[in-house]
Amino acid sequence: MIPVFTPHSLSDLWAALAQAPGAMVYAGGTDLLVKRRAGLLAPPALIHLERIDELRGVEERGEWLRLGAACTHTELLAEALVQTQVPVLVAALRVLGSPLVRNMGTLGGNLCTASPAGDTLPPLYALNAEVELLTPAESHRMPLRQFITGPGQTALPPGAILGSVWVPKPSGWTVQHFEKVGLRNALACSVVSLAALLQVNGSGVTERAALAWGSVGPTVMVCPEAERCLIGRHLSLPLLREAAAKAQQAVSPIVDGRADAEYRRTVAGNLLLRLSELV
Repeated sequence: MIPVFTPHSLSDLWAALAQAPGAMVYAGGTDLLVKRRAGLLAPPALIHLERIDELRGVEERGEWLRLGAACTHTELLAEALVQTQVPVLVAALRVLGSPLVRNMGTLGGNLCTASPAGDTLPPLYALNAEVELLTPAESHRMPLRQFITGPGQTALPPGAILGSVWVPKPSGWTVQHFEKVGLRNALACSVVSLAALLQVNGSGVTERAALAWGSVGPTVMVCPEAERCLIGRHLSLPLLREAAAKAQQAVSPIVDGRADAEYRRTVAGNLLLRLSELV
């Protein structure tokens, strides 16, 4: 048995880290459990973040929503602010794993795992979310797009934790859409996913667009060329096909047991075509 610390405040957390500097911090533990059983992790101690109130809750802070990193996916789904402000994130949370995983897994865990297939990542990329990193001495915010540096890799410094996620309060988006394709209808890891935000005016012209794909590269992929293709033009199926072609050129899918690169490239473009049904 290895020692497990359960701090109830950030000050208790920093004291625990000082006492066990090689300890691994975790919240839901869904990813940690899998890796420990596979023999991929053997930390000398564990520190559980679940009981630290400063890492929980959802609140408005001016023009931002602050989402506590230790919030479970189920807790976020139940939050009225999340439901009304960021339905694109809600759509991703609803299809994230099983009910058990949603009950245990946390937003911070999903981001720190940094999987290209992580379901919360594309919506938060499209929303231009930021992460707040905490150390005993300071807090520091940085764009999520800079925090995720590769598959399973982040810019989290040693001794720091992810404290919260900050999302600009969406304004003017007329479409917030998330869709993923997996190998089965439920409980599936995504083969390709797309988060899309569009602002379309009364004449049907796209004024703003933000697009982010999961599982088609080493990290979540964005495609400014596809976004620019849509802006200032009447949203239509032919226009979406034009943007889809640009996205298919931009992505760099991997090949694994779930799909080959060509299939992922095709689906990455086809998911864009769904937007024609939403406006």
